[in-house]
Amino acid sequence: MRRRRFARPGRRAALRLRRATCQPDNPTVTDTAALADIYRDLHSHPELSFAETRTAEIVANFLTNLGFDVTTGVGGTGVIGLLGNGDGPAALLRADMDALPVREETGLAYASTVTTLDAAGSEVPVMHACGHDVHVTCLLGACAELAQHRDTWSGTLAVIFQPAEEVAGARKVVDDGFADKLPRIDVVLGQHVAPIPAGVIGLRSGPAFAASDTVDIVMRGQGSHGSRPEASVDPIVMGAAVVMRLQTIVAREIAPTSESAVVTVGTFHAGSKENIIPSEAALGLTVRTYTDDVRDRVLAAIDRIARGEAIASGASDEPLVKVSPDSFPVLINDPDAVERTRTALSASGALVVDPGLVSGSEDIGMLATAVNAPLVYWLLGGQDPAEYEGATTIEELHKRMAELPANHSPYFAPVIEPTLTNGVNALVAAAREWLPPQES
Repeated sequence: MRRRRFARPGRRAALRLRRATCQPDNPTVTDTAALADIYRDLHSHPELSFAETRTAEIVANFLTNLGFDVTTGVGGTGVIGLLGNGDGPAALLRADMDALPVREETGLAYASTVTTLDAAGSEVPVMHACGHDVHVTCLLGACAELAQHRDTWSGTLAVIFQPAEEVAGARKVVDDGFADKLPRIDVVLGQHVAPIPAGVIGLRSGPAFAASDTVDIVMRGQGSHGSRPEASVDPIVMGAAVVMRLQTIVAREIAPTSESAVVTVGTFHAGSKENIIPSEAALGLTVRTYTDDVRDRVLAAIDRIARGEAIASGASDEPLVKVSPDSFPVLINDPDAVERTRTALSASGALVVDPGLVSGSEDIGMLATAVNAPLVYWLLGGQDPAEYEGATTIEELHKRMAELPANHSPYFAPVIEPTLTNGVNALVAAAREWLPPQES
């Protein structure tokens, strides 16, 4: 892996935060303007999965100027930083860096106007619609705080800025030997911003985030002229029937009260002209489950439904059903580590609640497995608390949240403050819980 210094944007920000955190009466990062500048810059310059080169340069430069030993190019564009501070345990903190092919509609002054070519060569808009710019900014702020207050902890602070979360990023980082680049890790810590009130942290013990599978289906029929549908075996009709029938898996085959699953058709591509019936229709699915048994049953049902609709339509060719190898397992938070970290997060001033099972997925668990360390991963509130004013019951909170733009929405826009400060404080508090104070 290559080690070098990078361009100035990260260096200026690191020096500005260094000046702030050197103040003797400043136990946490208080230069919110510096953090906000970093966040707005990252938000305005989003990069797709495995293309996070500018972000990686800013991160690597920032860490280098704080005194970290920096390794770049991990799993493609990933950045690892190590900061030793005497003998003691090692904690690994993680942030993801990639953005999504979404056109931003927030109307913010720092909104992204970026377009780029995706892996297929198509021009797409790019937006930090999932909040990974928040994650990067908060972890940089935590690194600055911990680097400048080394008297408050001992051991090794390890950080990983990961490419391509949910898109094989963790797998590529692991395959690149990232565990061999680290000391023995005692805990893996991380957070994901969510549309819950800023100041609230969602932390669940045990199975917390769903396993994720991507399934591609190609329904193969027989093409014809649009004026003669009787001469075709229409794959669009077959595909539409498959989409509708897939909705019956949850509740008709997976019990709605005792089991959980999500089956969503996210893409449907077929045809090139309105008067031509194509020969194929392609569907892209995402599947979320929490147990191996439910996962196996859902995947089997998807395969059965696709083949059944082909038979019902008289198609001569069976459909192609492929489960992506980039699938990853359910995220399991270590119960003992969660309770230990929960105390530290509460002491930092956050309101820590159990959010229940999260249907979203996260590949950070693969990193924890690779280093054989317990995982603690939480949701970070990023919504203006005023949006929840008057909501006094769980039902009212859920209703209000359903009305707000969620992750992956073109309108998703975490409030800058107090989200960033809360995110930094949460990471710092969790890290200090696992990295004991210097002995006097």
